[in-house]
Amino acid sequence: MIKTALRHSAVMVGGTLIVMAVAAATAQPGEERIPQFASTQFGWQTNLEDWQDPPPDSGHGPIRNDPAYPYLSNADANRQGKQPTIRITNSKDPILKPWVQEEIQKTNEELLSGQRQVPFTAQSRCWPGGVPGQLLYPFEPVYFIQTPKEVWMIWQRDHVVRRIFLDRPHSKDVKPSWFGESVGHYENGDTLVVDTIGLSTYKSYIDNFRTPHTEQEHVVERFTVAPDGKSMTAIARVEDPGAYNAPITMKEFWFKSNQPMLETVCPENNEDFFHQNLYPIPEATTPDF
Repeated sequence: MIKTALRHSAVMVGGTLIVMAVAAATAQPGEERIPQFASTQFGWQTNLEDWQDPPPDSGHGPIRNDPAYPYLSNADANRQGKQPTIRITNSKDPILKPWVQEEIQKTNEELLSGQRQVPFTAQSRCWPGGVPGQLLYPFEPVYFIQTPKEVWMIWQRDHVVRRIFLDRPHSKDVKPSWFGESVGHYENGDTLVVDTIGLSTYKSYIDNFRTPHTEQEHVVERFTVAPDGKSMTAIARVEDPGAYNAPITMKEFWFKSNQPMLETVCPENNEDFFHQNLYPIPEATTPDF
């Protein structure tokens, strides 16, 4: 059994006080040390809205924009003093099955013709991002709770919760859902490995280029804390024989955000007065205070 020195801290989740026992990493020889992802005093923040390239030997990387239509995000455009552009996805990427290419091209044509002016992304619609798409939620931290049997990932925006089970294999029959069924384990003293199946296809994409998937999607993520504890990376490997001709591997990066979780609510701050007929957004009708 792993012996760890435990530090306890507490966090309010849905009105319930949860005490977190965070391992301080004193494993005995031959036993696995538990990396510290969890704290009430810090979270992990990314300002990257798209997947980064994985290590060179990882195979096919993330889906990108059509080379004929260079993409510049709002953040990059602001840094460079240029106008941002919209995502026109590379529908000709040979890793995509024909039906996926056709679906992506249909959206591209709607955008280029002006029929659709705003590309759909889950986060911009106040919807969960799915797996692994939720990892691309930018500018607000994600917080962890670690217990011996579960790990929770809680995004500050809307306090969206994803649960990872450490004490069980996958179920025989999994009903598809936004975040599917995730089981995990620790490796190398610095990494949480998460295996996820049972992912719903409803308005769910693996990225912000709107790359669809089927219910055959199988995702393995490796979350690793840097040696200095100041950053975290994830390598996500997506397999889906119904949508892709080979696995797709992608990388995301977070820095430590030294602040406790705040309350931020997406519908209160997400208004679109021009495209409500195309992109209905859930909005609060009365303030909460």
